[in-house]
Amino acid sequence: MTRKAQLDQFLTWITGKASQADLGGASAARQFRRTTAWCWALRPVIPVTGAVYDVLQIDGFNLRTGWCVLVATHRGTVVAFQWCSRESAAAWGALMQRLPAPLVVVCDGGSGMHAALNTHWPTAQVQRCLVHLQRNVRKHVTTRSKTPAGQGLWGLALKLTRVKTVTGGEEWAQLFLAWENSFLHLTKERTYRKHAAEVPSWARPNQTWWYTHQRLRSGYQVLQRAIQGGHLFTFLSPQLAHLNVPSTTNEIEGGTNSQMRLLLRLHRGMPEEHQRRAIEWWLYLHSEFPNPAVILKEHQPEKRQHTNTAQPESKDPAAPVSLYDTGLDANEGLWTRSGWAGRP
Repeated sequence: MTRKAQLDQFLTWITGKASQADLGGASAARQFRRTTAWCWALRPVIPVTGAVYDVLQIDGFNLRTGWCVLVATHRGTVVAFQWCSRESAAAWGALMQRLPAPLVVVCDGGSGMHAALNTHWPTAQVQRCLVHLQRNVRKHVTTRSKTPAGQGLWGLALKLTRVKTVTGGEEWAQLFLAWENSFLHLTKERTYRKHAAEVPSWARPNQTWWYTHQRLRSGYQVLQRAIQGGHLFTFLSPQLAHLNVPSTTNEIEGGTNSQMRLLLRLHRGMPEEHQRRAIEWWLYLHSEFPNPAVILKEHQPEKRQHTNTAQPESKDPAAPVSLYDTGLDANEGLWTRSGWAGRP
């Protein structure tokens, strides 16, 4: 019960806003660190239930220490997480292997993520986050493009998040086709080194040609790949209308990633291992059935064998009986006890 009370106090601090000094001064903070030091050794793990979820959102959260935690959530509840050094196909595969394939996956456009989806969840439909698509297009063409092609492409990206109905999706597709009819030829134009007045900084030394409008081409391919994969307007599918599929990963970005970022900022200065443990506890406590007592029991050391200090009874019937002695006797209420009786 003592360890359970200490663990509860530890979790209240690590997942809250209060500092150790807020617990009652500098001396209380030092005592808190002494009494809860063993809690850092506990590693919470979300159990695998085998439940099949209709919609899962997946995303990665990067720590400044070089670690990345991959998270899967269902309607705001954490169902699994996986530590890795980067968002690779192997890391995503380790996460997906523990969960049955959902009906729909809402995610961003990481290449390793989609490779793992094709391998482990091939039957799941994919909805690309429309906000991430906007950001990816903006990265290439910017919001202040001076060319009609760049302005039109950024305008298409802005309209993505305004699409709410099937009719709106069809209208957007018509606008995209109109843009292709007007500017697609620009994405195929080439510049040869022997004719170039200036060589771009990103061109390789042995590169003989490059695309003239490389940034425009890259922004166009962001949208084109999502369309070809059928990942753009999955949330508008009539067959999935009853699932209320979101079109963005705002739920996991705002409800999970931002909260973990806030936790690390409130408790800044922790070493790398403590940062990881704090993230693990936050994710575990926001899972479907969190129970710190179960984690404590899994890490509970074996109980110590208490020795009886009372003098053993003599087996010799002729031996004299002691009227008083220095040993402890249960009848006197002086037996060796363990723990703190009556502690809540």
